[in-house]
Amino acid sequence: MLDIPIGPTAKVRSMPEAQRLRRLFEYVARRMNLSLDVVITDGRQPIGYGIGPVLEARDVMRVLENDPRAPMDLRQKSLRLAGRLMECDPDVRGGDGFAIARDILDSGRALAKMNAIIQAQGAKPFDHNQPGLGVLSFEVHAPQAGTVTSIDNLQLARIAGRAGAPKVKCAGVDLARKLGDEVQAGTLLYRVHASYAADLEFARQACNKSSGYSIGPATNLLHAFVEF
Repeated sequence: MLDIPIGPTAKVRSMPEAQRLRRLFEYVARRMNLSLDVVITDGRQPIGYGIGPVLEARDVMRVLENDPRAPMDLRQKSLRLAGRLMECDPDVRGGDGFAIARDILDSGRALAKMNAIIQAQGAKPFDHNQPGLGVLSFEVHAPQAGTVTSIDNLQLARIAGRAGAPKVKCAGVDLARKLGDEVQAGTLLYRVHASYAADLEFARQACNKSSGYSIGPATNLLHAFVEF
């Protein structure tokens, strides 16, 4: 399974570029006698709420635990990718994979398997209620009322990097608003976490250059034309 997200600030920016990459990987797979399913997905914004190791682990565990706070976009994309992978089995009819994956997740079997993997590696189960985020933080708020019309993936990754992620596991960016959300002036957009004052200041300076969010009329929201 190969996932190619496309978006204005993703690594792949356009559908023609994604299709060229798809054909290239399919050619390589055929030459290596590999079965490959390439999926082109929506890369207009980060998946989930967290950017940084601890924050991303929190999102994953909330999905696995069927927590109501789990990011729905991460849950849905995971189920769709898992379903497509299951449909590589000739005994699974096309279109049935999503329902099978959803049953495995909803029943708790996916969480049980993850916990077994964690325990086998000698680590303690992850507590997403106390994820151990960097104790230093600052918030970024909407400068005006409107709709979140775009999110700059590269800028948010840059801000998270300035805060110390991924080397500092508890550093990163915790998103509060996603594409299409309506906001008022002063609405929290995201919170930046760091462990060191210097890292926090570097991240703040990056935010001052650009928050990574565009707020405007809902008609400016760029729609994605991808498989999911």
